[in-house]
Amino acid sequence: MSINYQTLSFEYQPCREQSPQTGTEQTVYPVIVVGAGPVGLATAIDLAQQGVAVVLVDDDCSLSTGSRAICFSKRSLDIFDRLGCGDRMVDKGISWNVGKVFLKDELVYTFNLQPEAGHHRPAFINLQQYYVEGFLLERAQEMPNIEIRWKSKVVGVEQSGTPGTCDAAVTLTVDTPNGQYALRGRYVVAADGSRSPIRNLMGLDSKGVTFKDRFLIADVKMEADFPTERWFWFDPPFHPNQSVLLHRQPDNVWRIDFQLGWDADPVLEKTPERVIPRVRALLGPDAKFELEWVSVYTFSCLRMERFRHGNVLFAGDSAHGVSPFGARGANSGVQDAENLAWKLAMVLDGKAADALLDTYASEREFAADENIRNSTRSTDFITPKSPVSRVFRDAVLKLARHHPFARQLTNSGRLSVPAVLSDSPLNTVDCDSFAGLMVPGASCVDAPVRAAGEPAWLLRHLGQQFTGVLFCGDKGIDAATEAALNALRTSAIPLKLVVIARGDTEPPAIADVTILRDAEGLAGARYDAQPGTFYLIRPDQHVCARWRQLEPLAVEHALKRALCVEGIA
Repeated sequence: MSINYQTLSFEYQPCREQSPQTGTEQTVYPVIVVGAGPVGLATAIDLAQQGVAVVLVDDDCSLSTGSRAICFSKRSLDIFDRLGCGDRMVDKGISWNVGKVFLKDELVYTFNLQPEAGHHRPAFINLQQYYVEGFLLERAQEMPNIEIRWKSKVVGVEQSGTPGTCDAAVTLTVDTPNGQYALRGRYVVAADGSRSPIRNLMGLDSKGVTFKDRFLIADVKMEADFPTERWFWFDPPFHPNQSVLLHRQPDNVWRIDFQLGWDADPVLEKTPERVIPRVRALLGPDAKFELEWVSVYTFSCLRMERFRHGNVLFAGDSAHGVSPFGARGANSGVQDAENLAWKLAMVLDGKAADALLDTYASEREFAADENIRNSTRSTDFITPKSPVSRVFRDAVLKLARHHPFARQLTNSGRLSVPAVLSDSPLNTVDCDSFAGLMVPGASCVDAPVRAAGEPAWLLRHLGQQFTGVLFCGDKGIDAATEAALNALRTSAIPLKLVVIARGDTEPPAIADVTILRDAEGLAGARYDAQPGTFYLIRPDQHVCARWRQLEPLAVEHALKRALCVEGIA
């Protein structure tokens, strides 16, 4: 039976803090996550999979309405795979790699975001946010160490103890239909949206630029033979002097964004009398469609100065905001979640220093700046603010029809890619010469492999914990490298080991070491591997360090750096 996620409602249930029998107990939960949107749910699931008990509170009792965020990138899909719900997302979503850009009614050029084969996931899927939240919620409900509390609004925040020590904690005052209660946690993740009550309660703010333009979203239900592509028009004849974006979604729903201009009346423009003629002008006079959801929005590009404040950590829209051009909002929030969860788990388990959480802030602040920079450039190109800017934009679009260099300047929303955290203090600087994109700080790319003789994918064997990946050549593993692997395997270093073999020679079986075969040679090519190349991969599937030859002491040193253990520079 199909579930209508837009109409789901969840009942409020009194919690232990409100019980006469247990309400006086001073329970301190490891992590409290505030906000049951995609970012909060992803954080809670990731933590729970690593054995951390989580209380998730939300001031509402339902999922999002309307499509809202719909474009989820390959990196987000890789993360959803690790969280246990990637297949559901892709099976329901509309996969796409190709986009087209138009000027007036003429095609300017076509682009392909994933031109090469050998990837498990597409460049993007389109999937309404309520499905994403619904699938994540159902995954969270499967986990016994996640407690979800609906209709629980945070109205007070107080920190106590010495920051960076085990006695530091956060007390939230939570308002419910049964009154208020105090909820204590070692750490709090504020994933409570762009208007973030926690940010306001702590007297913090976000700074940036609000763009003076308005856009209309129309979710239109219809059967159409348009291809599954992203179409963007500059100055189309059916909506002159403005821009239009068209995306296909599941359930025969099409998302259309119309630029309106700053002077448009947001109330008037949402009425069917205004929306239907705009849609009909795009689709044609004989088109049959129904309006499913309509919204008018403005947007800002902004962020908090710091994402960590004591034991309160901000993620997603509560920490940063971007324009919708480029699908950088929800995708960057999901990447916040994957960056933060493993670090919290390591700190809570005593395997890493509290300073590791400072790197969550510095890494994701860097990523937010990159997203804001790209988002602002997209907005400036789509909505030029001066006659000179308009002349430049139109000249670029005309040149782009025939000249590839101009296509690099065309910007209808540079689509989301994960930030390369090249300056992270967790990285070990390369000591050898490597080519390719898999530098320290980059997120790992996928490749087809074989595991136990069966087709598999590389990323399924990375993540959740630190992983060492050894590439061996046609002759297998030499004696010195095998001894180094055994030294790592028997040391106190918490490290999963993977060997990727090529050719027909089967490497020797080593206890507790996963053996993969580079089925098509793509893993070795994408990681610029030579026999003996060794990568250290973080739990969030980012490259931490790499060497041409495996040296156990160098790996131990790099791992201590990545855990912010004292004594490592």
